[in-house]
Amino acid sequence: MTSKMTGTTTASTSRPASSLSATLTPVLFILATGCQSSKTKATPENFIQGLNAHFQTHSECLFPEAPRFPLGTSDKTQIKQFDSLVKAQLLTAAQEPAIHVSRYTVTTIGARYAPRFCYGHRTVTAIESFTPPAQAHGFPETRVTYRYTLQDVPIWAKTPEVQAAFPEMAKASTQESTAQATLAGTLAGWQVPD
Repeated sequence: MTSKMTGTTTASTSRPASSLSATLTPVLFILATGCQSSKTKATPENFIQGLNAHFQTHSECLFPEAPRFPLGTSDKTQIKQFDSLVKAQLLTAAQEPAIHVSRYTVTTIGARYAPRFCYGHRTVTAIESFTPPAQAHGFPETRVTYRYTLQDVPIWAKTPEVQAAFPEMAKASTQESTAQATLAGTLAGWQVPD
């Protein structure tokens, strides 16, 4: 009786390795491609996820290049912009009439936002269009057109004076806007290349 069970066990475990791998190979392929396509597939959902991850760490700012404070200027456009930040209590101003210059310094409140005065981040709401992904720089890349709104906009950026001095910021912070970006497909998903 024992020898029969041993014989049966031996017969069932001696299945050819090729038939076992033939059975497992399609299953492993389906699992691998299913996992891969979920975040690397060129879909609007994946593009939105990649863009929003990028914008969480890349805020919108009034000044692309950081001004150095204290800052003196006689430029009328800059004076209008900086005076609006004085009214928002982010800067203080001192006049130097002899040389026709206004000198601005950052307040304690303004130190939180200076020197670029960032005012929120984009949240992508929809993908309007995208180009078919094509190989570039070792990764598939696509150009997307997306719609977004601004989130976490501070109160000072909503004041009438600041919005009048920075009309593009005012437009972006009060309505849905459209922009374009390039995304690269990576193993971790679609990302904005740095």
